[in-house]
Amino acid sequence: MPSTLLIGAGIAGLTAARELTRQGHHVTVLDKGRGVGGRMATRRIDQSRLDHGAQYFTAHSPDFQTFTTELIESNVVGIWPVSDPDGQFPHYIGCEGMSAIAKHMAESLDVQTGERVVRIEQISVLTGQGWRVTSETDRTFEADNLLITIPAPQALTLLHDSDIDADAVDFTTLETIQYAPCITVMVVLKRPSQLPHPGSLRPDHGPVAWLADNFQKGISPNQPSVTIQANPAFSQAHFDNDLMGVGHALLGQLAEYIPPADILTYQVHRWRYSMAEVRHPEPYLRAQTPAPLLFGGDGFGTGNVEGAFLSGLAMARAVSAGQ
Repeated sequence: MPSTLLIGAGIAGLTAARELTRQGHHVTVLDKGRGVGGRMATRRIDQSRLDHGAQYFTAHSPDFQTFTTELIESNVVGIWPVSDPDGQFPHYIGCEGMSAIAKHMAESLDVQTGERVVRIEQISVLTGQGWRVTSETDRTFEADNLLITIPAPQALTLLHDSDIDADAVDFTTLETIQYAPCITVMVVLKRPSQLPHPGSLRPDHGPVAWLADNFQKGISPNQPSVTIQANPAFSQAHFDNDLMGVGHALLGQLAEYIPPADILTYQVHRWRYSMAEVRHPEPYLRAQTPAPLLFGGDGFGTGNVEGAFLSGLAMARAVSAGQ
């Protein structure tokens, strides 16, 4: 039975793992986080539930539409009637938050969380026999194939720490992939917000890029809450500042929609690699190593949730086909 290791339990990694499992591979997924999903993230605060990463996704390609239908039929995904320039396609959300989608995908997989990979090495360069991966907890994992779906800057750090031959990996391509940061504020309220139906707003100016009412969205029925996402310029400028102070400043811009007297509590999260602004045009990158080593994720292809899915799917198909 062929074996594959995946580093990263976001949508790309989980998609590749599911597809390779279907193809008969023994698959292990490693992720440094406490859970799966990456930026498909949902947090509980008191009785509220808040999406604080990706807010929704659309489905354009046949493969992703098929996957979305599976999620709908499993009651994992519903539609949020948001209107924007991409409005000809339905906006899908996790019925219990976006992280529920990743949890559904991981149900039948061997996912090892809390395992930050610190080194990769070829088991035998001469014979091309597989990969050995070492985690921060000193555990080692071995497999025939290695797929890396973490953000490109993190992948580059791992490669440098592993002394991988620069002639075997196209470092330049990975270095060209650029991400924008995002500061996210999660606000729990005493009563529903003043955001207009259906609970989404993109301000025309100012530091806020996006507002989402999780109560109107349907994922936080027991307690109203709002997610605020700052634009890339503001997030970059304030990324290393006191987060609660940054959150307070953003809330000060939004009293019309979130009256200060209605705020119960708030938390702030920063995403260093929120959205890939410069991507590699192909869905994955293959290293010139004897044993298969592929890189993918939302920094490849079309980006966003669908692009991450398509990247993972393309990686899995390439491995299965021996490409």
